[in-house]
Amino acid sequence: MRLSFFFKIFALIILLQSPAWAHFLTLLTDDFYIKQPKKPFELKVMFTHPIEQGPHMPFGIEESAIICGASKNVLSFKSLNSQNTIYMTTLIQEKPAICQLYVKQKPYFEKSESRYIQQIAKGIFSHAGLEEGWDSPLGLPVEIIPQVKPFALYEGNTFKGRVLINGKPAGNIEVEIEFWNSKGLKTPHEGFIPQVVKTDNEGYFEYTFPWAGLWGFSAITEAGVIKGENGKEYPLELDGVFWVKVYPKPMEKISRKGK
Repeated sequence: MRLSFFFKIFALIILLQSPAWAHFLTLLTDDFYIKQPKKPFELKVMFTHPIEQGPHMPFGIEESAIICGASKNVLSFKSLNSQNTIYMTTLIQEKPAICQLYVKQKPYFEKSESRYIQQIAKGIFSHAGLEEGWDSPLGLPVEIIPQVKPFALYEGNTFKGRVLINGKPAGNIEVEIEFWNSKGLKTPHEGFIPQVVKTDNEGYFEYTFPWAGLWGFSAITEAGVIKGENGKEYPLELDGVFWVKVYPKPMEKISRKGK
């Protein structure tokens, strides 16, 4: 009896000490560089843990838009299942443009942390080779502004970004980093989930990509309190998420002359 009680207490301690995995509002797309105008491309959105590939949390979309130059259009998403864990939209850009897209989820209550989490995920697309304006802020409550061209990144390249909160540089902010782990890679230990860097006094941070794939950055900020469904007030975590595609290094062609 005593032994059973001991194991129950031990299991509870382990559960309470287990790390809280990073949440990411994830933008899934084949590419952020669209070579041809008028070519449809799909975008899927999930609220999940990218490295673990789950669980996928149900969520709602509060606001979304795509901004191409002076044009701004609301995105039309459809849920792909009854649990509302994944949404999809199909986009077509008629003319060459730099397009910035964002999705703001409704606040999600994380019971294990007794807090609400709300994220604003952003991605930047180049259509038909246009390259001006990718570093323009959208004026979101929190956002990451790329300081390097975000749709032309090789593995081994260093990404530099700047975190803004209400348009002002956010110093000493934690930025969580994860990759979309579609190949089921294993990290050396749990400390890699997620990796974390901090912004300097001017809001800048850097990270060097070890391999190709989809990579996400999430700037973690606090936004006061929010009233829950039970009428109680809970802390609100408001995060700015930014997704990029990282390309593999080009392979050198080996000449077969003389063989």
